[in-house]
Amino acid sequence: MMALEIPLGTVLALLIKQVVKTAQAAKDVVIQKESFKVLSQHLSDIEPVLRELQLRELIDSQAARIALDFLAEDVKKANDLVEKYKNRARFYLLLKCRHIVKEIQDVTRDIGRSLAALHLASAGILTDVSEQVNRLHNEMQIAQFEASQIQLQIVQKLDQGLKEQKVDQGFANDILAEIAKAVGVAIEPSEISRELASFRQEKEEAAVQKNRAEEYFLQQVIELLSRADAARDQEEIKKHYFQRIKTIEKTSEEYIPAYPSFICPIEGRHVMVDPVNLCTGTTCEKEAIEAWIKNGKRIDPKTGEPLEDLSLSSNHLLRKSIEEWRELNYCLGIRSAKRKLQSEMDSDVEEALIKMQNIMTENPITKDWISIEGLVDICLSILGSSRNRDIKWRVLTVLKTTVEGHTTNKEKVIETQGIDHIAPCLGRSSKVSNAAVELLFDLLQDDKGWNSSACRKLSEQSSAILFLVMLMNTTESVDKAERILLKLCNDDDANVIRAAKANWYKPLIDRLVQGPETSRLLMVKTVVQMELVDESLKCLGEAGAIPPLLEMVSGNLESKENALSALVKLSTCHENKKLIASSGGVRLILDILLSSQVRSKIIARCCEILERLSSNDDGTAFFVDADGNCLELDQIVIVLLEFQKRPNVRKPALHALLGICKSQQSIVMNKVVIANGVSVILPMLDDSDQEIQEASLNLLYRISHHEPQGIVEFLLLQGGLDKLVGFLKNDSKKNAQMAAVGLLANLPKSETDLTKKLIESDALQSMVNILRSGTIEAKENALSALSRFTDPKSLESQRLLVDLGLYPLLLSFLQSGTLTAKARAAALIGNLSLSSPKLTVISKSSSCWCFRNTHVATCKAHGGICSVTSTFCMLQADALPELVRLLHEKVHATAYEALQALFTLVSEDKYHRGALVLHEAKAISPILEVLSWGRPSLKEESLLILEKVFVTRKMVELYGAGARLHLITLTTRNIHEDDALKSKATRVMMQLERYSRSSMSMPLV
Repeated sequence: MMALEIPLGTVLALLIKQVVKTAQAAKDVVIQKESFKVLSQHLSDIEPVLRELQLRELIDSQAARIALDFLAEDVKKANDLVEKYKNRARFYLLLKCRHIVKEIQDVTRDIGRSLAALHLASAGILTDVSEQVNRLHNEMQIAQFEASQIQLQIVQKLDQGLKEQKVDQGFANDILAEIAKAVGVAIEPSEISRELASFRQEKEEAAVQKNRAEEYFLQQVIELLSRADAARDQEEIKKHYFQRIKTIEKTSEEYIPAYPSFICPIEGRHVMVDPVNLCTGTTCEKEAIEAWIKNGKRIDPKTGEPLEDLSLSSNHLLRKSIEEWRELNYCLGIRSAKRKLQSEMDSDVEEALIKMQNIMTENPITKDWISIEGLVDICLSILGSSRNRDIKWRVLTVLKTTVEGHTTNKEKVIETQGIDHIAPCLGRSSKVSNAAVELLFDLLQDDKGWNSSACRKLSEQSSAILFLVMLMNTTESVDKAERILLKLCNDDDANVIRAAKANWYKPLIDRLVQGPETSRLLMVKTVVQMELVDESLKCLGEAGAIPPLLEMVSGNLESKENALSALVKLSTCHENKKLIASSGGVRLILDILLSSQVRSKIIARCCEILERLSSNDDGTAFFVDADGNCLELDQIVIVLLEFQKRPNVRKPALHALLGICKSQQSIVMNKVVIANGVSVILPMLDDSDQEIQEASLNLLYRISHHEPQGIVEFLLLQGGLDKLVGFLKNDSKKNAQMAAVGLLANLPKSETDLTKKLIESDALQSMVNILRSGTIEAKENALSALSRFTDPKSLESQRLLVDLGLYPLLLSFLQSGTLTAKARAAALIGNLSLSSPKLTVISKSSSCWCFRNTHVATCKAHGGICSVTSTFCMLQADALPELVRLLHEKVHATAYEALQALFTLVSEDKYHRGALVLHEAKAISPILEVLSWGRPSLKEESLLILEKVFVTRKMVELYGAGARLHLITLTTRNIHEDDALKSKATRVMMQLERYSRSSMSMPLV
């Protein structure tokens, strides 16, 4: 009844004051700000309703006073809730987010219900106020409060980590960073220490309130977060370690056995990790007893007593004892490992490394202790000195575990020049190098990404880039090796260059495409300076080097010159030629050449590119625009000839023209001739630059196929012959020698003055020497050139050549030369053989038998005394078997010349001798076979020989039957076939038929 003594208006005033105060305080809570903000808004909405009731003098009744008391009590609960969480540890509030949200929701709904009760107790208030109260009541009853998804995810992750006993530093770093970010705390040691201190107060408060579960949970969280780098106190860690060391310093054992109480009665041998008490007082491993109960067992696993209560309670004291026991054994293991690491026995070292790995895997806190004991330094020393690959691999593996998720240990390895010892391991066996990559990748990372200091230290290792590039194709850690390389290259252009020199071009191409101008220029200069094989050039092209280089050609003078120099190098590769052409590079280069006031260096580089584009018989195949349309050759030829007037660019322009002329001769040469190219190039044979002389000679060699006359006049009238013979005699310039003798081969054989001059200048000896020691092409050209000196009309020059040893050389070409060489050698033998009949000395019979020379053998083919040197007889030179062998090879070019040479044996009146020689040499059968496989021209040559052979009766008897089959085929061909061939075949057939009808004897041998 005393409450009635306070006026109702005063009660309302006090309530309004409490509502306003609570609404304002709710806005200032940091954690679950959105939820408290909603509560604040609801309280703020209640204030005007209460003021309206105060203004309208709410009827004083017991129901009204009770309703106001309920509302005041609920508002006080809200105020207490705000005060409860307003200054609590922010880490603690985040972990309790679900509970806090539930409390806010409950108090909001309570206030809503009390507000509804006030409405019922005040039936006389106006309709508008009544509607407002109803709306507020409904809104507050259905209000849903939820913690943010980020907070819930953090709490879930933390709960899962604790359940899985994740106590490694990496997890601690991650979860601490997420919590700090969520609650707005900077990840600085001072800030984190302050928050953890507040967090510890929450744990102590739970202990005071004897909330064991809360105390244990908070202790787990504190232990975990304390392992994070930002929360670590190295002095405390050292202090804790040395306390443990002091406990075992008098112990000589390497292991302390577990007490029986540490063993789970269910599992039998395993030391417990999470011991819990049963209602009977027995302690078991939590996971084991939960499985026991799940399987339907309701008795104590140790005593067999019935379990009346299945609830479990953590045995914190035993858990702490077990943890201390484990830590003591860790210390013993570390002490033992240190002693064995310092041993000189590899087996001891390996055992120590295995022990360290196991200790750190079992409990990551030992990473700090291993570092404190100096084992990291010892491991680095072993890594640098040991030659045992297995030891190196284990050291790298242990060091990786040591630094994994541990910033302090990472810094220690880096600061103690650990990278100096690790980097060389990249070049070891695949197992060791893979472990080195894994370790380096961890060392180069910190919580903010890449560790710049560590990356710089690795860059200082000159071989690191090379080794990493090599590992790109061999190691299991390809991805990490590439990421390390990309980072190092991203930081330093020098590393990009090292990678390129190790044949990894991706960073270099990236710089070319999108790097700053200074970097792009440096990359281009690198390409120019590097020694690159074809495969490397191809890789550069495929990687995309050509488009940015062509782009730089349009840049300033320095960029243009260096980009062109790089393109010169790249254009030696066939695949890159395609890329240059398809990218519009050839058109761009020609535009530069056609421009006015272009520097000589630029012209020279452009000409070198054109030369390389046309090299290796590619000719003008790549002289196209970006769409593949052929460029005008006239324009190219004219501009290159025009550059011959400029000494500074004459040489590269000449080489470019030569490259173009090496193929597409019928097209390009005509354009060179039309452009009066011969008169431009001939004077350059007298140039002081020997390279220009040789290029000019090579170009004239190719032009001589199309325009020989002007060259002959130059050689005879302007003293060029001596220069040409000089090239013939110079064995040190093989290419020029080949061109010189090829030029002579192309000049008209009707130029007798030239022939005489060459004989007088001792050119024959030089050509014979070329047959002995020249290049393949030079030998072929020499054989062709010598045909002018083996003309049967010039016995003198023939004899000179035979005396110089030509015949044995020709035989060697028949035996093992190229097809061209074989054909030309056979032709020369044929020319020499044409002179044999008139050079043969026919022995005369003496009237007196006593003066007959019975020891002088006569030639079976020529009927007299023959020799190689006197009559050039192919029989005496043993050339006949080789010529027959050419027929068996069934190659048109060589068979044609062989037939012509064989024809010389039956071309004179005494053809019956030649026929017999061919028979004995087994040549007639392959001659007949030519009629079945040879071309028409070849068949005609065969028929000419057979026409002579079948004049002899014996040859008809031996070969007539087989010959008829071939001849019938030739004479019965349709009218569209070669009439001349039919005519020749018919004549031979008629010879055979005449013999079969006539009884007249034919000449016999």
